[in-house]
Amino acid sequence: MRDQFGSAWHSLVLSELDLSDATVEVVERKGRGHPDTICDALAETLSRNLCREYRERFGRILHHNVDKALLCAGQAAPAFGGGAITAPITVYLAGRATTKVGSEAVAIEEIAVEGSRSWLRANLHALDPDRHVRFHARIQPGSQDLRALFSHQGQDRPLANDTSIGVGYAPMSQVERLTLAIEKRLNGHEHARERPARGEDVKVMSIRRGGSLHLTVACAMIGRHLRDIDDYLAEKAAVEQIVRSLVAEHGFASCEVGVNTADDPASGTVYLTVTGTSAEAGDDGQAGRGNRVNGLITPGRPMSIEAAAGKNPVAHVGKIYNVVARDIAESIVAADPSIAGAHCLMVSRIGSPVTRPAIVNIKLAAKDGLPINGFRGQVEDIVGDRLARIPRLIDAFVAGAISLV
Repeated sequence: MRDQFGSAWHSLVLSELDLSDATVEVVERKGRGHPDTICDALAETLSRNLCREYRERFGRILHHNVDKALLCAGQAAPAFGGGAITAPITVYLAGRATTKVGSEAVAIEEIAVEGSRSWLRANLHALDPDRHVRFHARIQPGSQDLRALFSHQGQDRPLANDTSIGVGYAPMSQVERLTLAIEKRLNGHEHARERPARGEDVKVMSIRRGGSLHLTVACAMIGRHLRDIDDYLAEKAAVEQIVRSLVAEHGFASCEVGVNTADDPASGTVYLTVTGTSAEAGDDGQAGRGNRVNGLITPGRPMSIEAAAGKNPVAHVGKIYNVVARDIAESIVAADPSIAGAHCLMVSRIGSPVTRPAIVNIKLAAKDGLPINGFRGQVEDIVGDRLARIPRLIDAFVAGAISLV
C-alpha cells in the first residue's frame, strides 16, 4: 500500500472483531454544562483562537498545546425564586504555546480569558462569567525540542509531535444513539428561552442488561425560575416525559427512568442551582475526563484516554488520530452492508509524518460468516484516503466544524 506521496507503507493490519458479547452495555454522556465538558470546551476554544491569531499575524499556525484545563468549583446558596454565588468558580488554563515571534508578543492571557468568557456566555444561560468565574492563564513556551520539531514541518505534510494512540468504532448502538439524543434534546439551544429553569449541566447514564434498559438522568435546575418545590417537581416530571418519548422513538418498548435520583423532596433536598451547573459548588472539572470525540463515554468500547481538546490541530496525533480513526470506522461500515462493525486503532511515531502511522489495526465483523480478507481492498482504499485527507482537517478544526465534546 502507498500513501499519497508515493511512499510504500505496510502498517495496515486486518483482524477479526467479535461482537458476540452483548450482555451488558454502559454508555455515558456529559452535557455542555458539566464541569469536565466545560474544561474541554474552553481548552478547544483557546486552541482555535490561537490558531486564528497565529494565522492572521504570522501567516501560519504556530506551536501550541493547551489541553490542560482545570475547574475548581465555587460556593453557592441556591434558593427557590433566587439564590446567590458566594464564592466564584476558578478556571485554570494551562499548556504550552508560542508567546513571541521575533520582537512581537502574542497576548496569550487575553486570548485565553476572553475566549473562555465568550464560550461560557454563549453556552450557559444562567451563568455570568464576569461575576461568577475567575480565570487564570498559566501558559508558557514549549520545550526547545518540540518547538524545533514543529518548525521543521510543512503544513502540507506535518510531522507527529507525539507518539500516541487514536481509536474509533462504528456503528453506534441503539443505546448509544439514544444517550446522545437525550442530552441533545434536553440541552437544545432553544431551551434557555422555552424552559429557563433547566440548566445545561445534564448527564445521562444508560445501562442495558440483556433486553432491560435503565436510564439515570441528572439535570441541574435553576432556583430563580422556580417558585417552590411543586414547580421543581413539575419540571422534573417534564424531563422524564421527554426521556420516555425519546426511548420510544429509538425503538425501546420499555425502560426504567430516574431523574435527579438523589432528591429527597420531603426534606427539601433537591438538585437546585443558581447557575445551572454543578461547577458553582458541587463538582470540579478537568480536560480529558469527559466525552470522547464521538460525544460519549463507552467503557465497553475501544477508548483513548487522550484529552483531544486543546491539542494542536496541525501535528498532535492525540487529537487528529482519534477523529480520523472514528471516521475510518464509520466509512468502512457505511461502504458495505455486509460489514456489521469496525474498530480502528492508530498509533503514531513522533517525528514521522502524521499521514504515515506506525500501525493501523482494523478489526472487522462481517455478516453471514463472510471472510474478512475479502474486504481488504476496500479497507485499504478507505484508510489511504482518510490518511491523505489529514492536512485538510486543519481548517475544519480551526473553524470548530469538528466537535470534540
